[in-house]
Order: sequence, then C-alpha cells, then structure tokens
Amino acid sequence: MENYQKSKTVEKPSPPPFGNLPPDIIEMKVKDGSKIRNLMGYAIGKMELDSVRQLLFSGAGKAISKTITCVEIMKRRLKSLHQVTKVFFRQTEEIWEPIVPEVGLDPLTVKRNVPAICILLSKDPLDTQELGYQAPGSFEAFWMETLKSDSQGQAKRKQGGSRGAGRAGKQLRSVGWEAASKRP
Repeated sequence: MENYQKSKTVEKPSPPPFGNLPPDIIEMKVKDGSKIRNLMGYAIGKMELDSVRQLLFSGAGKAISKTITCVEIMKRRLKSLHQVTKVFFRQTEEIWEPIVPEVGLDPLTVKRNVPAICILLSKDPLDTQELGYQAPGSFEAFWMETLKSDSQGQAKRKQGGSRGAGRAGKQLRSVGWEAASKRP
C-alpha cells in the first residue's frame, strides 16, 4: 500500500434499521469529531418541545461510544424516555489511487463493513417486545442493584479480618521490624 494514496471514502446509504419512523423525526448523526456539548444542546432543546416526540441518534465506527454517551445524557436529563437500540453494519468503500501512475498500478477499491448503532428515544411508549428495548428509569434500577452488590462485597471483605497484610506482614516479622527499618 506504500504505492497508493487514499483518494476518497464513500459511505453507502443505508436506511435506519427501524421500520415505521415518522418522516419528520430528528436524526442526530454523531461523527467522531462531533462535540457532545453541541449535540446535546440541540437535542435537549428539541426534545423539550411538546411537538417533538422522538429523536434518533446514529453513529458508526469510532463514534459509537460518543453516540451512547449522548443517549445516556439525554436519559438523565429527561427521565421518561423509552429507548430501542439497534446494532448493524454500514458499508463503506475506500478508493485508493496509485501515487505514480506510470508504474502500471490500477486503482483499488476496498469495501469495509463498519459497525454502527442506531438508538431511538421516544416520549411515547414503544413496543416492549422489540429487541433492544429499555424502559424509562431502567438504568437507575441497574445501577442501584450494582451499588448494592458492591457494598455487600465490601462488607464481606471487611468481615474477613486483617488478613490483608498476608505475605508482606509475614516477611516483615521473619526479617525483624528493627532490621527492616534501619536499612538506608
């Protein structure tokens, strides 16, 4: 590939993986370089309007984690949002041109399947049987359960006694504390 340079990248258009979305739905296309502050300012402003009932976040490749972050911020700000998440692949084509055309190299086309995510947020109830559905407030129940199990684990470790010194404590006793503390 040292004899080639990328001339362009073409993303194949793919419809959202949701069946019957309203034609006026607001789609937030999150890119790798998007600023979360800008995305959230626009999205929260729109969702606070009574006329907007649904919002669609989508991102591919490196932007997947940023897309999820935006959705989680939205769910914290507007507590009554229903969510459906779909994961799929988006196809892209990279066109590579030879650096020196006289060598006789042909242009290359590389097709890639890039992972992508699409998350639908709705003020109205969605189909609870749909794969990827999350009810409003379900993230709070998950975190409360996680915190509860963590605190129980810490209590069990504290009840275990002072075994924490383990091997290091035995070594200090065998060497002798005085000898260990007098070393430079």
